[in-house]
Amino acid sequence: MLDLLFPVTLIGAGLVLVSVMTSALAFRFGAPLLLVFLSVGLLAGEDGLGIRYNDAGSAYFIGSLALAIILFDSGFNTKLRSVRQAAAPALLLATLGVVMTAGLVGAVARLLFGLPWLEAFLLGAIVGSTDAAAVFFLLRVGGINIRDQVRSLLEVESGSNDPMAIFLTIILVELILSGGSVGDAWTELLKGFGIQMGLGLSLGIFGGYLILAGAKVIRLEGTLYPISILSFSLLLFGFTGLAGGSGFLAVYVAGIIASNNTIQGQVSLRRFLEGLTWMAQIAMFLTLGLLATPSQFLGLALPAIALALALTFVCRPLAVWLCLLPFGYKRNETAFISWVGLRGSVSILLGIIPLASGMENGQLLFNTAYIVVLVSLLLQGWTIAPMARWLGLIVPARIGPVERLELELPGGSGDHELVVYKVAAESPVALGDERLPRWARPSLVVRDGHSMRYQYAGRLQVDDLVYMFVAPQYIRLLDRLFASPVRLTLDDEDFYGKFLIDPRQPMAALAEAYGLSGVVDPQQPPVSIRDYITQRLGGTAEVGDRITCGAVELIVRDFDADGAISEVGLSIEEAESAAQLPLFQSGRELWQLLRARLANRGKQA
Repeated sequence: MLDLLFPVTLIGAGLVLVSVMTSALAFRFGAPLLLVFLSVGLLAGEDGLGIRYNDAGSAYFIGSLALAIILFDSGFNTKLRSVRQAAAPALLLATLGVVMTAGLVGAVARLLFGLPWLEAFLLGAIVGSTDAAAVFFLLRVGGINIRDQVRSLLEVESGSNDPMAIFLTIILVELILSGGSVGDAWTELLKGFGIQMGLGLSLGIFGGYLILAGAKVIRLEGTLYPISILSFSLLLFGFTGLAGGSGFLAVYVAGIIASNNTIQGQVSLRRFLEGLTWMAQIAMFLTLGLLATPSQFLGLALPAIALALALTFVCRPLAVWLCLLPFGYKRNETAFISWVGLRGSVSILLGIIPLASGMENGQLLFNTAYIVVLVSLLLQGWTIAPMARWLGLIVPARIGPVERLELELPGGSGDHELVVYKVAAESPVALGDERLPRWARPSLVVRDGHSMRYQYAGRLQVDDLVYMFVAPQYIRLLDRLFASPVRLTLDDEDFYGKFLIDPRQPMAALAEAYGLSGVVDPQQPPVSIRDYITQRLGGTAEVGDRITCGAVELIVRDFDADGAISEVGLSIEEAESAAQLPLFQSGRELWQLLRARLANRGKQA
């Protein structure tokens, strides 16, 4: 055993280093970074450099532990506002959507591979969930700026649907090994769902508040603090699993609760989790890459690729469309949500379960899941940004790059944070167009390596470092003052509207100016433009929301520090830049179509 210490360390560290270095190429060419990690493992494996690794049990252990860390970090980076905004549709997709996808894929797998029904449904469950690591990476690191409503749905769904897929996979494997039938599957599914999800959710909430309570009472040395938080999350993962619940759901929920409340050392904790999550992703994908033998893929490549295409273009879109019918998502939004259904480490990880359990077709299920993941990462992972652009869902940036650093305050930050801004060239503060507001509380300026009080610094210069105390809700406003400029293109003007109007003005005045009859009821109290827009949108609005008023469109452009609409664009003609799909009609569109047909039949009668 001691003889393996140095060779294993050499090979393992070398593979990690190669994965990190090749990530630069992935960013340059737009390749999915997780595909790069997986490819490094495949190239180093049995059919590549010849490293033999066939221990499915240890691979499942490493992958599960890494996934628990990734999901805790995913929850820790999920804002409660996103959960509230997308909770209902995301949870429906994460439960019923996974079951529907698994059932549809199972039917296709039965046709392509001739598997028994339970094994076909098992394959559907294995590839039934989207991969949280892949989705979070592409949305947060990949530079894709889409509407908050769509982004929130994708993040919450990808973080919460893994437990359902894991639950389905384990139940079906147990039934197959015990010789159960399809009827038994539904019984076990209904019986186990409440236990797995109920315990996972309740223990996750309890664990999240326990983390908060412990962070307030226990005082540790700085570097030990994030280690203790992570250790508790893994303790929660193990305890929930032993109790019969979903440990993956528990750590995800605990992360959401811990991050959306005041917790000591949140900045350092985020940095620690970010680095550890990268390491977990690399370790998991390298391990799963080493476990595979690509030469075994050739015999089932065609049916597996056909299954991946059916999943991408039929099964996932149909399940997403049916689940989102009640929520009024636009056609292009539904299409994009169905497209961002990347399969990744979770599907490969679940494919190990029948393999490690000694099932007769375990190797076939594992290899098929592997091919489906490769096709998904190649096809969808490489086209997320072009697809969002084609569907008109990318929100043009209103400000340029900004360099900001958040610093940890000893003893908790209270209601203020200490931030450091670097003055960018041509930013409003560098040009002197804007002054720092008094509520920003600037305390120090570092210029050419020399520190001085802000009062004596005079006009801010390019590359100055400005230290200030500020309430968190105002950071977004300060970003605008320190950001480099951004020039709106013609397409951006189409998105935001070519004309800017004051949202505080009465809606009646706008209706009179543009001849919008029937838009405002003269019997009702006067209402401002922004209040009218908010009411039309059901009480909540976000940047990029559009409402049609006769011949004009009103577009939400920005918000103030209090969350009220501060800028509204006006467009006379609707932008034609986005493709209008003939599929994915919303429930409201289908209802209107049905009413129109019934009305026509009534007239003909």
